[in-house]
Amino acid sequence: MTESKSAATKKAAGKTTADQKTARKKPAAKKAVSKKSATKKTTAKKASAKKSAAKKSPNYSAPALEKGLDILEILSESSTGYTLNEISKVANRSINEIFRMVMTLHRRGWVQVDENDRYSLTLRMFELAHRHMPLRSLVSMALPLMRRLVQQAAQSCHLTVLQEGRVVVLAQVDSPGRWSLSLKVGALVGLSDTASGHVLLAFLNSEERNRMLALHAPVRGEKQLSSTQLSKELESVRQKGYAETPSEQIKGVTNIAYPVFGPNQSVIACLNVPYIERIDMHQSPAVEEVKQIVNNYAKELSELMGYSGYNPLV
Repeated sequence: MTESKSAATKKAAGKTTADQKTARKKPAAKKAVSKKSATKKTTAKKASAKKSAAKKSPNYSAPALEKGLDILEILSESSTGYTLNEISKVANRSINEIFRMVMTLHRRGWVQVDENDRYSLTLRMFELAHRHMPLRSLVSMALPLMRRLVQQAAQSCHLTVLQEGRVVVLAQVDSPGRWSLSLKVGALVGLSDTASGHVLLAFLNSEERNRMLALHAPVRGEKQLSSTQLSKELESVRQKGYAETPSEQIKGVTNIAYPVFGPNQSVIACLNVPYIERIDMHQSPAVEEVKQIVNNYAKELSELMGYSGYNPLV
């Protein structure tokens, strides 16, 4: 009887030990699952942090300066100006956020306000741009040549430059005739759908071209080309040495654009003629003749700007 009781006690003790082992295993499994879940969460957080960090460029930010630049850019797109309420809506900021900034810009002479409390840009930015020596030198050299060009071609012409992904009209001379197609000085034009944009991109090195494309913000109405289409267009421009394309903005206009080079064989500007064909009895230079005229003046301007390797392209 005693032996039987002892055996039963040992059996019960063995069962208890087995149960305890099983009980230990279950929490361990839960712990493993919990650890796996935590690892996933940590990985996700790290990925999210990296993504957020990648979006932050540059690493150092100046929120007040960014607000001021946003306001200047917003006002540059309006010919009639904006009220404080309209600026806040376009900028997606509260009036309290922009009020002091607008007042400061007004005090410093960058913006002006009319009797209807509408704010607009002054000529301060225009003056500042024209005090910038490289641009002032380029414009002063280009304008006399452009005036001679329009007399010979009987067409308008404009000079564009590429700055931080934007094509900007730097100078403009109207046609001497009764009709004229002109672009405002300071206007932004498309990078991917204009002859100027194609010329300015085509003659950049690949690294700088990619940087300009990454910085580019399309202007209103700009037609977007796929990277394959754009590469094909730019290769064609490089092979020909110039661009000749139907306007993507105005019917009946053919854009003729030639590069202007500076020192170190770098493209610094583009000379463009928006060619309009006359269909009346007036005799004006044909497209091929105008192309030769533009090429000659682009070559002369390049030489004035310090370039010595320009070859006739047509």
